Amino acid sequence: MKKLNIAIAGATGVVGQTFLTVLEESPLAVENLYLYASARSEGKVIAFRGKNYRVETLCEASFGGRAIDYALFSAGGETSKRFAPLAAAAGAIVIDNSSAWRMDAGVPLVVPEVNLDDARVTPKGIIANPNCSTIQAMLPLKVLADHYGLKRVIYATYQAVSGAGSKGIRDLEGTLRGEAPAHFPYNISKSCIPHIDVFADGDYTKEEIKMVNETRKILHLPSLPVTATCVRVPILNGHSVAIMAETERQFDIPVVKRQLGEFPGLALQDDVAGHIYPVAEHATGRNEVFVGRIRRDLSQPNSLHIWCVADNIRKGAAANAVQIVERLEL
Repeated sequence: MKKLNIAIAGATGVVGQTFLTVLEESPLAVENLYLYASARSEGKVIAFRGKNYRVETLCEASFGGRAIDYALFSAGGETSKRFAPLAAAAGAIVIDNSSAWRMDAGVPLVVPEVNLDDARVTPKGIIANPNCSTIQAMLPLKVLADHYGLKRVIYATYQAVSGAGSKGIRDLEGTLRGEAPAHFPYNISKSCIPHIDVFADGDYTKEEIKMVNETRKILHLPSLPVTATCVRVPILNGHSVAIMAETERQFDIPVVKRQLGEFPGLALQDDVAGHIYPVAEHATGRNEVFVGRIRRDLSQPNSLHIWCVADNIRKGAAANAVQIVERLEL
């Protein structure tokens, strides 16, 4: 197995730390590891596979002369716009977790179980990680698209505060202690807030527009009708997505359940008599996408509902990136 030189930009953040956790668990062989963050974290020591690594300040010279194979970025969109091209120019394949490159025509947007072949063509040396809620929804939708064709998709998301990073986590913890909200516009410990990211055209939020556009790009269905409502909910970790999908062709629900359960990366939990269905608590710390509550829609022909749950920091960010590397290398 080839030993890889891997860099992590944003190594001290929530996703950056999870990159390291997932890499610890991975069969990938790591020869050299380079950790980058802002100047505030310069010199911090982080342990990985029995060795200590010092965090360096991310700068223009960070990638020169180091023969880095993969650079995993989770340092924010502006940082990615500035430094990802420099890493790619130095020979690294960049896998970026921000929204900066997702809709760039020269950058593949990849969920490895769904469209890995897109990651093999990287004109700019950059691969984009999709939005966390989009990632988990792509696996069941890929099954439906391949077997029945997709005609329409409606999303309603229930997204944990960790999706907003450390600020979101602190806001939930602080409001639970009785403090005033510091990040969200309302007290997240007492409300579900139908507002993620800023509002854009048509009063959709950017998070909702991301899900629309990214779904079309990943599935190679540029005209697919998609709509979404994205809601922040008062739990620490784990996103849930209610998916209503209308298909081109007829289906049988037992067959759909079997097909979903056989798809790589999906875990079927669907026994309502036993109260078995996906919940965020059980998905936390796991890389799988869990699906259940699979049932026919009563209002529209060739339509069904799927309840989809995943750890948004792992499969929704860090694990998806590492899995791209694994599938390209192993």
